[in-house]
Amino acid sequence: MSTIITTVNVNGIRAAAKKEHGILAWLASTASQIVCLQEVRADDKQLHASLAPALEAGWHLVSAEPEVKGRNGVAILSRTPADAHRIGFGDPEFEGSGRYLEADFGDLTVGSLYLPSGETGTPKQEEKERFMATFGEYLGKAAAGGRDTVVVGDWNIAHTELDIKNWKGNKKSSGFLPNERAWLDELFADGRWVDVPRKLHPEVEGPYSWWSYRGQAFDNDAGWRIDYQLATADLAERAVSSVVERAVSYDLRWSDHAPVTVEYQ
Repeated sequence: MSTIITTVNVNGIRAAAKKEHGILAWLASTASQIVCLQEVRADDKQLHASLAPALEAGWHLVSAEPEVKGRNGVAILSRTPADAHRIGFGDPEFEGSGRYLEADFGDLTVGSLYLPSGETGTPKQEEKERFMATFGEYLGKAAAGGRDTVVVGDWNIAHTELDIKNWKGNKKSSGFLPNERAWLDELFADGRWVDVPRKLHPEVEGPYSWWSYRGQAFDNDAGWRIDYQLATADLAERAVSSVVERAVSYDLRWSDHAPVTVEYQ
């Protein structure tokens, strides 16, 4: 029996839910069993109100409400209720930030991550690096636990030149800095964490999952691959397909990100 998991940064759940071809229509048609959301930018009451039609149709919801109004926020939708869920990863600085949530479904743990975006040479970048340091430690312990785990979401880092169209022009940009890319190298070094979409699509440019709303980025496919599904080794071996659900046209987008969906056997 397979499990289909999707991750998507919704860029504001209230806006995404109001669009005619938005997230509610997508949820009504998807085969996914677990859907991880990032950047919901809503409190729990607003989140439940926005997703009311989906919840009435049988989806279950757990969330990490952001303490700063209109910022961050992650959630997990599932066809069956989670056995348990936990907010944060043990770092007091980020406990209430609405950036990490994980839930257990039988023998599987699924995490929804919204890693800080950062900005080169500013306190925002320092915050991002503090997050990376402690979250990296957490991932090391999680992988050592022996449980099937997948951490999905907006990692806000393009790992290699294959993961960003304009890599030459972004060498000094947050999201493609050498130390950020090296951090991902370290996560993958011992094989305990696997970038599943890249494993299934080696040596392919992208497929990108985020495009700026500015200019012709979407039409020209000048994007970044920053939405990942990182799985522990045994689970990654059971991944059979990965797809970026890119909108057919610019006007049908309901976020600046596209859903990234993986099927695990």
